[in-house]
Amino acid sequence: MSQIIQPELVVLDENLGSTSQDVIRQLASRVVATGRATDVEGLYGDALAREGQAATGLPGGIGIPHCRSSFVTEPTLAFARLNPGVDFGAPDGPADLVFLIAAPAGGDADHLTLLTALARSLVKPEFTASLREATSADEVVALVQSAVAPAAEPAAAEPAAAEPAAAEPAAAAPAAQRQIVAVTACPTGIAHTYMAADSLVAAGERAGVKVLVETQGSGASTPLGADDIDSAEAVIFATDVGVKDRGRFAGKPVVASGVKRAINEPDAMVADALAAAADPDAPRVEAGASGPPRRDARSGDVSWAVRMRQILLTGVSYMIPFVAAGGLLIALGFLFGGYKINASATDIVANNSLANLPSGGLAQYLGAVLFSLGALAFGFLVPALAGYIAFAIADRPGIAPGFTVGVVATTVGAGFIGGIVGGLLAGFAALWISRLKVPAWGRGLMPVVVIPLGATLIAGGLMFLVLGRPLAAITSGLESWLNGLSGSSAIVLGIVLGLMMAFDMGGPVNKAAYAFATAGLSVDNPASLKVMAAVMAAGMVPPLAMALATAVRPKLFSTAERENGKAAWLLGASFITEGAIPFAAADPLRVIPSIMLGSAVTGAAVMAGGVTLSAPHGGIFVFFAIGHIVWFVLALIAGAVVAAATVALAKQLGRKPATAQTPTAVTV
Repeated sequence: MSQIIQPELVVLDENLGSTSQDVIRQLASRVVATGRATDVEGLYGDALAREGQAATGLPGGIGIPHCRSSFVTEPTLAFARLNPGVDFGAPDGPADLVFLIAAPAGGDADHLTLLTALARSLVKPEFTASLREATSADEVVALVQSAVAPAAEPAAAEPAAAEPAAAEPAAAAPAAQRQIVAVTACPTGIAHTYMAADSLVAAGERAGVKVLVETQGSGASTPLGADDIDSAEAVIFATDVGVKDRGRFAGKPVVASGVKRAINEPDAMVADALAAAADPDAPRVEAGASGPPRRDARSGDVSWAVRMRQILLTGVSYMIPFVAAGGLLIALGFLFGGYKINASATDIVANNSLANLPSGGLAQYLGAVLFSLGALAFGFLVPALAGYIAFAIADRPGIAPGFTVGVVATTVGAGFIGGIVGGLLAGFAALWISRLKVPAWGRGLMPVVVIPLGATLIAGGLMFLVLGRPLAAITSGLESWLNGLSGSSAIVLGIVLGLMMAFDMGGPVNKAAYAFATAGLSVDNPASLKVMAAVMAAGMVPPLAMALATAVRPKLFSTAERENGKAAWLLGASFITEGAIPFAAADPLRVIPSIMLGSAVTGAAVMAGGVTLSAPHGGIFVFFAIGHIVWFVLALIAGAVVAAATVALAKQLGRKPATAQTPTAVTV
């Protein structure tokens, strides 16, 4: 197994830039220069995406940007001792010790164990002190190798090493030591997961409490035993992702937070868990729970406003595959069968076959089949939205009530709005029922019978008896308003949708605009086809604009950005707005307003020109589904030119050419 760090990957007492993005890019460049990764911009983008989920700064002047990336060929550490330090989001100030931890997308267990061993060493003051005192790159490499050397034993030996720990409770039993259990997990599963575990164990030792931790990360992990869970007074969930098999902890007092709180405030979390154990009104793990933890305000977690946004985005993210698959199949149906296929598709599929083709021949038959498949998939749009909104609130017990009330919303004509309201009703009804105290013999029936039945009755009944008609009236009014848009009002709507599509390039605002367009998409509603065209065209502008800017004014961009600009042509043409994210992350104040302006121009032009689109995705490759395609292309070009010109002007006025600043990024 090759070493995960080498002297060429070590930077001592240098200034690598003023932001965390600058430092990550420089370290990524060194990883690529040593042949351990294939693309600077790809690795940089993956690391930056992980930074976007949660800051990677730790107390004590440490930064650990990390990611799994398909551009990494072997697990690698790149280290920088910065002078001056750079802010990585730690609560106590800038970081002067930074490790870029880069793992292959499918890294093997042995290498991932080495990476996690390093992460665990970073919580030890003596290790970080040695890094600050090192006088050479070779000394840093030796320190790191000594830190990870104990993990170099075969991974299979880990369970054996865990056996003595299992015997500890027996030895400690005479002292009646208090015990709590914990689960730690982060999206990448390399660093924070294990650092949080070690921090909680150390905090427990200081408090005289035994803390047993299950690390749900990338390395080998031994699940907590049933006896350990039964003996625990409380459970801590320090996770940024869902807890696996969360139902094992049903009924236990719970303290939940993001994984970083366990690193920054482990003593407080242990104290909170002990307090929860003594509080009969403390939040508890619900029976049958399996998804992301629902966190209580006393756990120091997110506000309800943020939680509500997460709930709605969960529903939208699960809905989008139905929209994309169904919409594209419908568009292909039009391509093969013509635009009148929607009127006859059902009859053709029911009465014809490959051996008995309709009068239009094979093309018409295939068009009918494709259209019917798409229409059926599209029919799940509202039920999926409602079902997964309920899932985000109540976990698995909320799915059946959510889907059912979503179908009810469709039946009564409440549409997209009814799906949102119904999903919230079903989810909160399921959550309320799950928190009812029931005898031990009835707990097994709660998630599979009682909760789905009760929540379906409550939410479905309210939708049928009380809310259905008012919501249907609102939906009908919205459709009438869209159909009546013309002239300046339609242009204003195009501007607003364009601004939303470019604002966060795949984030919540972008998804809200996309969901608005796809939810009402119908070939029988011309206004909805115009909205869909405006949304897709506006979403194509950001990557196309950055590609154009890098081609026309290359000296304003770094080498990596110019390479990324080449890929952005295809990403933009395919309606993948995220292709502009690396540019926006590196220079948000100049890039984001510029692309928002260009997308607004395109959105307005599309609405003004009466362009229509019957497919929800595909970019220029679904040209056959675009009405007034010449105007669509002209609007797209206009927006891309405006955005590219604006960003070039902003960069020209605001800073020196990037090539004069970043030669060290590629010459290692």
